[in-house]
Amino acid sequence: MPENNRELIDLATLYEITRALASSDDLRKCLEESLTVLAERTSLGNGAVTIANPLTGQIETEVAPGMTAEARKRGIYKFGEGITGRVVASGAPIVVPQISQEPLFLNKTRARAEKNQKTLSFLCVPIKHGAATIGALSVDRSYQKGIDFEKDLQFLTVLSGLIAQTVVRIQAVNQERERLEQENTQLRRELSEKYRVASIVSNSNRMQEVFEMIHRVADSNATILLRGESGTGKTMVAKAIHHNSKRAKAPFIAVNCSALPETLLESELFGHEKGAFTGAQGAKKGRFELAESGTLFLDEIGDLSQAVQIKLLNVVQDREFQRLGGIAPIKCNVRLITATNKDLEKAVEDGSFREDLYYRLNVFPIYLPPLRERRTDIMLLADFFLQKYNTENGKQIRRISTPAIDMLAQYHWPGNVRELQNCIERAVLICDEDSIKSYHLPPSLQTSDSGGERNPLSFAAAVENFERELIIDSLKKSRGNQTKAAQLLDTSLRIINYKIANLNINPRQFKIAKP
Repeated sequence: MPENNRELIDLATLYEITRALASSDDLRKCLEESLTVLAERTSLGNGAVTIANPLTGQIETEVAPGMTAEARKRGIYKFGEGITGRVVASGAPIVVPQISQEPLFLNKTRARAEKNQKTLSFLCVPIKHGAATIGALSVDRSYQKGIDFEKDLQFLTVLSGLIAQTVVRIQAVNQERERLEQENTQLRRELSEKYRVASIVSNSNRMQEVFEMIHRVADSNATILLRGESGTGKTMVAKAIHHNSKRAKAPFIAVNCSALPETLLESELFGHEKGAFTGAQGAKKGRFELAESGTLFLDEIGDLSQAVQIKLLNVVQDREFQRLGGIAPIKCNVRLITATNKDLEKAVEDGSFREDLYYRLNVFPIYLPPLRERRTDIMLLADFFLQKYNTENGKQIRRISTPAIDMLAQYHWPGNVRELQNCIERAVLICDEDSIKSYHLPPSLQTSDSGGERNPLSFAAAVENFERELIIDSLKKSRGNQTKAAQLLDTSLRIINYKIANLNINPRQFKIAKP
């Protein structure tokens, strides 16, 4: 082939290979495409790129088009081992004119049949980044007696330089991506801690969203409407919003709108003047005045009468009100948070709740999920309440037993966190042991279907639960030894074995349990 034609072919090939190397941030894909172009456009085939791994001290086959995964796994060399190992160790190229005559050629990948080795030459050049050798590029070509390999080595050396740049580029991209992922993970962790409001115990994703909403709205003056079932913690969220806001040093005043009759509620909210009604012997400030510069929390807002709704609407719109029996308007600077477990949209439709007030209050709604939708919080809350009531009642109950945990986890909690709190308080009060057992829990939890109807547990089933609890506890203490379990329960081995079989208890699962 004329020299000029050879040079043109080499330049065109290098151009195609350069395009392939720049086509992706996937190192293996780039190298495979470039070696495929090399094989298609030149007489240099069976190409392979090996990369030195400084951590393992080995040279591993990164890419070899047409080679099986098993063959690539076998293509691992130590520094100085075989032709590839020597090229990486020395940083100098090596040419094997006829691989069948070279004992250093190990053919670890077994990619070349024994009968073909007499017809193949092998060329291997180092892949360098600066002064360091980071790998090697190797190819085969048909053996020709007396062939000059200088042009091939020059071409492969240029190609190895392009590969080195690609390897370094993609490694830098991957390192940057990994750094960003680590930073992202760290930021998520920090945000998780930031949004974890101290007074609220939770690690569920649903509540993390609530925490984020709290921090987003805390420093604004927007009116907030807390939605959710009774017992989900709306009062605690209202307090968290207040204590995370700029108003934290000012008062937080809470009013349960459903707990007071209409006439008394109006007086409680807006205050009254002396003589405003029978028994009003002096002027009294209302909750709006008491909460000045702070936060007023109106719970059960859906129970307000129409008359109180109108007055509340005026306060929300004009930021002023009048005491009962008063004539002078009073300005107020109060952050208003309201809450309800009712369907306000339906109440607006049937006319029991004013539409204009609804839109005034529903500026920033926050929905609190029921406990059954955040089951990962059940045991976290149970442990928190256990420690709380241990301290209050001077008890040292260490844990909640496995059967009791199962009952807590399976129950549907219609009363949400408040019901769970009451449940654990009751259990602590009646428990005289070192752990809360299933029979310490309320009868409402001890149903055959904890998500269905709340029928009391039958006497036989209650006895069965009690027996199972005692036997499991003794097996844990005896590490699954049934004889010792029988001794702990002051009964015979025969009875224990009978009960274990009848109750479908597997003693083997307790063999590694701590006593």
